Amino acid sequence: MLLAIDTSTGTSVAIVDRDAVTGDLRVLAETGTDDTMRHAEVIGGFIRDALAAARIEPGRLSGVAAGMGPGPFTGLRVGIAAAHAFALGIGRPFVPVPSHDAIAWSRYRGGETGALQVVTDARRREFAISEFDGLDDDGLPVRVSGPGLAPRDALPEPRGIRYEATVVSAGALGLLAELAFAAGRLPLADDAPLYLRAPDVTPSAGKRVLQ
Repeated sequence: MLLAIDTSTGTSVAIVDRDAVTGDLRVLAETGTDDTMRHAEVIGGFIRDALAAARIEPGRLSGVAAGMGPGPFTGLRVGIAAAHAFALGIGRPFVPVPSHDAIAWSRYRGGETGALQVVTDARRREFAISEFDGLDDDGLPVRVSGPGLAPRDALPEPRGIRYEATVVSAGALGLLAELAFAAGRLPLADDAPLYLRAPDVTPSAGKRVLQ
């Protein structure tokens, strides 16, 4: 059973589970918003609400999955930091998952087939793009390129269907992590955010002190 968090676009939090006997995947609770500016304000309440709705005590969780992006610096780091802190607090593993992979998996699980181009807003008049080509034998999405950045007015033509996502479902992200664990395929990503560009603010070099 996992707590799953994604803040690569809006904010989404879910509690998910995979039945060890039947293999059935379930989203026990999920909450979120497509607001891209209030991640830090809502993340704590969403975690509390998801746990309460699922009637799950934190100690029953086996890990905490987090969407690693791509996404803008400020929003993405809120979810990753919250997931790291929660995992540390309950003494469970932190599970990094590419956010675009969760989107693709959800689309394929919903019946999409063939080539799929996943697009999310990267701001600054750019989109973040990843290309996928169905599911593999373990039911995990096959990413063939990306994530990368492209101007909004010059998106490359998709090989198949293009899907523009405004929110990454934490439920889908958590279920993908559960499926990868069952297949012995974790981790799905490095423990490093996929910012794709440097943050807007950089540390000052400081003033030179003359002797």
